[in-house]
Amino acid sequence: MSDLLQFLFSGLTRGSIYGLVGIGFALIYRSSHVINFAQGEFVMIGGMVTVFLLAAGVPLPVAALGAILAAALIGVVAQVAIISRMRRPSTLSIIIVTVGISMFLRGAAEALLGRQFFSMKGFSGDDALVLLGAKVSPQSIWIFVSLVVTTAAISLFFRRTILGKGIQATSSNRLAAHLVGIDVPAVLAICFALSAALGALAGLLTTPITLTQYDVGITLGMKGFCAAILGGLANPFGAILGGLILGFAEALAGGYVSSAYQDAVAFILIIAMLLVRPNGLFSAPTVDRV
Repeated sequence: MSDLLQFLFSGLTRGSIYGLVGIGFALIYRSSHVINFAQGEFVMIGGMVTVFLLAAGVPLPVAALGAILAAALIGVVAQVAIISRMRRPSTLSIIIVTVGISMFLRGAAEALLGRQFFSMKGFSGDDALVLLGAKVSPQSIWIFVSLVVTTAAISLFFRRTILGKGIQATSSNRLAAHLVGIDVPAVLAICFALSAALGALAGLLTTPITLTQYDVGITLGMKGFCAAILGGLANPFGAILGGLILGFAEALAGGYVSSAYQDAVAFILIIAMLLVRPNGLFSAPTVDRV
């Protein structure tokens, strides 16, 4: 029983991280129908910037805020300076551009910081807590609480704010949103900033557990994309549930089968989902009127 609880706690931690990254994919796709494959690099930026600000003597809250703002700024620059300037872009061309942005950010981090791993202490120390016979890192609690707070904040954002409603209008019909006075380019830039900020949040939260490196965003980006696919690419809340499903599946596969196969779980789930339910588990099928 304690082993099962240990795997479930591990799955909850993993799933919360994947969910945070997946929300970023879903936000951008919801507003612009763009799949941003540079999302994983914002995870790396969040961890890296936090580590180096802490090393410079900056307090943790300020370092975390600085990392989130830095990632958001880079996200805005990428959207305004590169993606928005493409003329009549196809889906494939936008994907190629985001992959190029990802490679540039990863290469810049490697050139500036090298290939070594960087670490930071847990927000509340590194001594594990014992719950029902299973050990839980205090950092895991931080990760899960952050996911809950983020979920509540996004729900209020979409339901209660004008900007949130503007994002939903832009998602439904970009031309109609423009005609009623919504600044569509500004909405898209804000969505990229929010997406990058969520990626950075995931990065700085997970660094005390997994360390960080210039290419850490490759794996976490792929897992976040899988979470978004599972939940439905245009559904941020579905991405959260998809991340939790993936996290639990990986933890149970690693515990009861072999840890060598846990990274393959994401690929298996993506393939199965695309074959069985391409719209995701928590999205209604789209209907095109002719």
